Amino acid sequence: MAHREVLAEPGRRVLMLGNVALARGALEYGIGFASAYPGTPSTEIVEALSYAARKLKAPYVEWSTNEKVALEAAYGAALAGVPALVAMKHVGVNVAADPLFSSAYTGVRAPLVVVSADDPGMHSSQNEQDNRWYGIHAYIPVVEPAGAQEAKEAMIAAFKLSEEFNHPVILRTSTRVGHTRVPVETGEIPLEKLKAKGKFKKEPTRTTLIPAHARKLRVELLEKWDRIAKRLSEHPLNSAEGPEDSKILVVGVGLGYRFAKESLSYLGLSDKVRLLKLSIPVPIPEELLLSEAEGKEKIFFVEEGEPVIETLTKSLFFDKEVMVKVAGKGNGYITKIGELTLEKVLPGLAKFLGVNYTQPDPPRVELTPPPRPPALCPGCPYRAVFYALRRALGKARVRPIYNGDIGCYSLGVLPPFQMQDTIVEMGGSIGLANGMSHVVEDQLPVAIIGDSTFFHAGMPGLANAVYNKAPMLIVVLDNRTTAMTGHQPHPGVGVTAMGEETMELDPIKVAKAMGVEYATVTDAFDIKGQEKVFVEAIEYVKKERKPALIVARGACILLAIANARRQAVKYPVYYVDEEACTACGLCYRAFNCPAISPKDDGKATIDPLLCTGCGECVQICPYNAFKPEEEPSEEWLKIMRTAKPR
Repeated sequence: MAHREVLAEPGRRVLMLGNVALARGALEYGIGFASAYPGTPSTEIVEALSYAARKLKAPYVEWSTNEKVALEAAYGAALAGVPALVAMKHVGVNVAADPLFSSAYTGVRAPLVVVSADDPGMHSSQNEQDNRWYGIHAYIPVVEPAGAQEAKEAMIAAFKLSEEFNHPVILRTSTRVGHTRVPVETGEIPLEKLKAKGKFKKEPTRTTLIPAHARKLRVELLEKWDRIAKRLSEHPLNSAEGPEDSKILVVGVGLGYRFAKESLSYLGLSDKVRLLKLSIPVPIPEELLLSEAEGKEKIFFVEEGEPVIETLTKSLFFDKEVMVKVAGKGNGYITKIGELTLEKVLPGLAKFLGVNYTQPDPPRVELTPPPRPPALCPGCPYRAVFYALRRALGKARVRPIYNGDIGCYSLGVLPPFQMQDTIVEMGGSIGLANGMSHVVEDQLPVAIIGDSTFFHAGMPGLANAVYNKAPMLIVVLDNRTTAMTGHQPHPGVGVTAMGEETMELDPIKVAKAMGVEYATVTDAFDIKGQEKVFVEAIEYVKKERKPALIVARGACILLAIANARRQAVKYPVYYVDEEACTACGLCYRAFNCPAISPKDDGKATIDPLLCTGCGECVQICPYNAFKPEEEPSEEWLKIMRTAKPR
């Protein structure tokens, strides 16, 4: 997606996603480098920067192979004197943790901002971790905008803070902040600064973290941390409002400020309660918190995620012998589960303050949308792969353990396929299968991993499988893009974030170079062909007790349709021959194509608005009941298999 609004003219008021506002802030500061691995809810930040870079020819922007590499690249740019940004979702910081901690010891020569997009409520993630703990653990300040309204200013402030202390800064955002659309006041974009080049100055006592150097840098780091904490007590993003002589203080941390302010307004206490906004909460601004606590009897914390600042403040108050009652998530007034909402904050605050109130009426919904269970898209090549793989495993008479991974294919955990027994983290499919392959009997570990995920975190596990002779089947689902996050390119596509043609890495060649003896590619849309290859690969694993790797290649159907439309190529729509259909239900039950549904008599029917012209239904129907309205063209058949991001 282009996000053209990121380059709106200066002096305008433009509607932007919070993530695009973050990107605009980075441009207005004048970054020279940006990197990321796509992951919801962070993806649009670098998508917008990528669009800007194509139009302005600056800054340099890349989609990196994983979050660790992305951080190392941005870190390297900052060490060479170029302001840099790296963005990732919260679990990506786990992948990047090693260089993150080291960056605090060495510091940086130009600003470095690490965006962590947390996902409370787990809209598209496997956990709800609060990455402010990383800032505390690594001694890296955390900027946390109070809503999308503050996103652009928070990004600029993060870069200025990093510049002031020559220290990396984490900008913690969240799904609600990144995916809310707000009006943004645009400023100037310094084009010459975006194009600036750096120069690395050799200083090995600072940039080579051998123990002798790191011990000295540790002392400097702790001294710097104290200076940063004092600076945050007077930073304008941390501010207070309301009566200073109030006996009650409510602290809204980041997005929590919005909910705190709205709750106080609803309770009629806005002019009676002191409200403190913390948009740079880590390290905690000790002087500010101690000053605001003077004369207070009760302090209530509202923060997204864990009670991080509440816990640190309790420790501070204990050390300073501040006798005041502190509450929030830490003692159950607000639940730790899911995102903040007014319905969660308001009752907790009212209870703590002993205020009676009437719960606001929920928003009225006039229409109830039809149920929309999650499912692979009509025409998704993964559906054909799952179908063929299940049949092949049955023919080979093996009991599979399906080790899944992170991607669209995670939906394989659902009926009717139910072909994901584990889904843990990026690369976990091959990783877990490695261990299982050496300890199970009469079961075959099958690792199912996407193409982007293979390059992200699959290759080390594959090397381990070859080295330790792990008998497993590895299926790389190659749909020619990073589909789940919006069709970003990856090393197997041959296109960079800036739209330039580049080397196209082939998972088959990579696997063979690593020593995989049985490695081959299949057509993801050819069900019978795949089935044959899967059976052969399974027999190889059983006989040789070594890993086999299959790349099932077929473009994401949404990408194929987009490419076809740009090339004025028509894709076919299929229909059901009612005379041939026997109402067996194979197509809409076992194959589960969303475009196919049963009529009252059980016979299948195709919704022409949902049909994507994949032709998979023709292959699975034993009665030849599916037919195209017109024969698919050679151009369409090629696009289905080769389409890639532009």
